[in-house]
Amino acid sequence: MLAQIQNEGESFTIDFSKPIDISLSLRGDDKNPIAWYLDAPKITPFRDGDFVGKVSEGASVNFNNIQFNPHGHGTHTECVGHISKDFFSINQTLKNFFFKAKLISVTPENKGEDQVISEEILKKQLGDSCPAALVIRTIPNYAEKRTKKYSHTNWPYLSEAAMLYIRKLNVKHLLIDLPSVDKEKDEGKLLAHKAFWDYPKNTRFDATITELVYIPNQIEDGAYFLNLQIASFENDASPSKPVLYKIQ
Repeated sequence: MLAQIQNEGESFTIDFSKPIDISLSLRGDDKNPIAWYLDAPKITPFRDGDFVGKVSEGASVNFNNIQFNPHGHGTHTECVGHISKDFFSINQTLKNFFFKAKLISVTPENKGEDQVISEEILKKQLGDSCPAALVIRTIPNYAEKRTKKYSHTNWPYLSEAAMLYIRKLNVKHLLIDLPSVDKEKDEGKLLAHKAFWDYPKNTRFDATITELVYIPNQIEDGAYFLNLQIASFENDASPSKPVLYKIQ
C-alpha cells in the first residue's frame, strides 16, 4: 500500500500497510495509566432491573457503560478550550488530520527536584525548522509507561522558553508521552500550555496538544507522516489515536 504524498513542493513515499500506533488503549481496570489523582476507568455492563448487558449473563449483546476522563486515563488530544474561559471543542477546531511530523527523543535536565525539557535541549535536535507536527519521546523510555500511575510523581515538563521556541517554529500539533506539558503542581500557571497556544493574546485556535502517547524504543527518531484521529467529542479534549507512517 505504497502512497506518494505531495507536501509543500516535495514528494514523499509512505507505506499505509505499516502503521505505527502510538496511542495508549483505555481499559477498565488498574492496569490503565492514571494521572491527576483519578481512580481507574470503569467499563461495566448496563443494568436495568433484571437486564444485564452482558452475553455471558444471558443478554443478546454486550452493552457497556464507560466512565473515564480523557485527560487522565490515556492518549488524548486537546485544544485551547482546555485552558480558556470560553468553550472551544476539539471536534470543531481540529479539521485536518494528516501532517508531516518529526519524532525526537529527549533526556530532560535536572533542575532542583524537577526534570525539565529546556529550549536548549530542543534546539540541539530541531535547529531552526520543524514540520507541522512534533512528537517528543522522553528518556528513559520503558514499557511501564503504558500502565504508570503518574499522580504525585512530579513528571518531567517543558519550560515556558522551550514551548515559546516550539511555537516560533510554527509547530501546530505537539505530541508527548507525559500526562501534561506542564509541571504537575504549578499553582495553575500552565505556562507551557499558554505559551503554545499564545493564549490569550493571539490564540492559535487550530493548534493541538496530544498527551500520554507511547513510542516504543524500536521506533527510530526521524521524519514521519502523522494521522491524528479523535473521537467526535464536543469537549475541550477527546481520546485520540495518533498513527505514524515512516517516510521511505
